[in-house]
Amino acid sequence: MLYSAYELTHAALKPWRQMARGTQALYTSPLNPWSGTMAGRSLAASADLFERLTRRYGKPAWGIESTPIDGRSVTVTPVPVLRKPWLTLTHFQRGITPDHEDPKPLPKLLIVAPLSGHYATLLRGTVEAFLPAHEVFITEWTDARTVPMLAGRFDLHDYVDHIRDALRFLGPNTHVLAVCQPGPLVLAAAALMAEDDEASRPVSLTLMGSPIDTRRSPTLPNELAKSKSLEWFAGNVISTVPMPNAGVMRRVYPGFVQLASFIQMNKDTHIDAHREFFDHLVAGDGDSTMRHRAFYDEYLSVMDLSEEFYLQTIAEIFQEHSLARGLMRHGDRAVNPGALTDMALMTIEGELDDISGIGQTQAAHDLCINIPANLRQDYVQQGVGHYGVFSGRRFRENIAPRIADFIRDHNTP
Repeated sequence: MLYSAYELTHAALKPWRQMARGTQALYTSPLNPWSGTMAGRSLAASADLFERLTRRYGKPAWGIESTPIDGRSVTVTPVPVLRKPWLTLTHFQRGITPDHEDPKPLPKLLIVAPLSGHYATLLRGTVEAFLPAHEVFITEWTDARTVPMLAGRFDLHDYVDHIRDALRFLGPNTHVLAVCQPGPLVLAAAALMAEDDEASRPVSLTLMGSPIDTRRSPTLPNELAKSKSLEWFAGNVISTVPMPNAGVMRRVYPGFVQLASFIQMNKDTHIDAHREFFDHLVAGDGDSTMRHRAFYDEYLSVMDLSEEFYLQTIAEIFQEHSLARGLMRHGDRAVNPGALTDMALMTIEGELDDISGIGQTQAAHDLCINIPANLRQDYVQQGVGHYGVFSGRRFRENIAPRIADFIRDHNTP
């Protein structure tokens, strides 16, 4: 019922959105004498704001067209190199200018994007930071509402297997960067591959703001995940995908529910941002309105998670802490991070992170007891919250260079 009500509401507002677009076009037209008046600008701004607040935002484009290399601008093209119903592995292929050739192969870097409501494009800045000196690949998880029922289930353990498949596809000497949610599952995949002595296991693993052990410095989202039973989550936030979506009848945790939770956490901030957006539209402040659009086009683009993946994540990561307590199993096998002996491990946290608190990512060092000290590194970035761990000025200036140095120091040619 919840999902159907959402779809009906979206459909019912369609004529009003079209009317808002017409009003905006009318009162921004240079041919309309009212467009330069305060009343005209206010009407146009109101229509713009209404249309943006009631539309559905699809998957954003990567928008990465080039990267600087040795003072030259080299073209970049996102190319899918591995496709599965639930995962697309994307390679950011770089062109070569006529007078420039790469002198040697670059370190392969697999960025594992979170499957927690937003698309992988949320890591656009992360990708851009590593493109000049790395061969960058990223996991793009599929919106569950677009996956037909014939494709089958997708749960926590399927996620682990998909990470292993991506690493096998990329082959030996691959470095992995896991951002937030995938940290525990990437660590589990690496441990299983190490135990099997697979040549494609990661050379290095960097975990950023990851919930390895949420018993440490628990945050509000951590507490909320523990405050209700698994049955409550199944009965109150899981819904069935309605027609006309390709995933009709699939049980999912809807992206719009996750988005509502995100917004509720910082409600006043979002209200103020949209109030300022309205004022900037009226004032004709193009730069400010463009920044607002760019941020919220990404922030409001959300995807659905399969029921089984969402509920297992709540249970194993946030309620039972199965990896942190040494209780995680993958099929009939125990997951043993102690199997890792030759993989370099780096953990990164943000001082002000209100999603993955201080110590939650560092816990990986306590689990990987057989990794030598010379292969370990930990860094806490002062003055940043969760998103500042993988985006923004401090990430570009302080965090990304440390990761690049870490990868270079442990790269196997």
